[in-house]
Amino acid sequence: MQMLINNLTVLKHPVISHNLAIIRNKNTDCENFKNAIKKITYALILEASKDIPLIEAEIETPLVKTKVKVFDKNSQLILAPILRAGMVFCEVASEMLPFANIHHIGMYRNEETLEPVWYYDKKKEIIENKEKEKVIILDPMLATGNSAKDAIDNFIKKGIKEENITFMCLISAPVGVKKINSCFPKVKIITSCLDEALNSKGYIVPGLGDAGDRIYNTIE
Repeated sequence: MQMLINNLTVLKHPVISHNLAIIRNKNTDCENFKNAIKKITYALILEASKDIPLIEAEIETPLVKTKVKVFDKNSQLILAPILRAGMVFCEVASEMLPFANIHHIGMYRNEETLEPVWYYDKKKEIIENKEKEKVIILDPMLATGNSAKDAIDNFIKKGIKEENITFMCLISAPVGVKKINSCFPKVKIITSCLDEALNSKGYIVPGLGDAGDRIYNTIE
């Protein structure tokens, strides 16, 4: 099940709801936190990749030869985790989409201005067909939308078409969704939850705290 608002898709499923409860709980340890995210990630990746091109092939079952649909290995797809927290999606994403290229984006949030600070942009050297290349940007939280906006703009400047970009996250806030929709109306947003608001420090409420700290067990 899913709820679609403009280009925002909020997935609805009992497995997602149960695991969202686990990652929201402040008493969940690092291991169970990551395991719960992994279970949600399968659903998010399925939705984010549903328009990946397929080609027809022939295989032989134990009974007969038959026509099937398989990934076009010439498909051009970039998975772009925003470091460091976005890496939590990569194991599942690479498992499900093994032909994809990984493009690491490094930025952190200035806690005073809430603006992103860039420090890394490891890209595929040659994008062969910018018109057809698809990009899925991976980040657990869509809060202010500042980092997401910069990441999306980074790919558009490289020649990727806006409609071929998807932003995938665990939890989103209305202000972040609004920013992406207003700046990039053709970009799709896939999330497992749309929360209420941001607090004065720019964190999503009710949210789950700092995703990176909880993923990598660096909570002070």
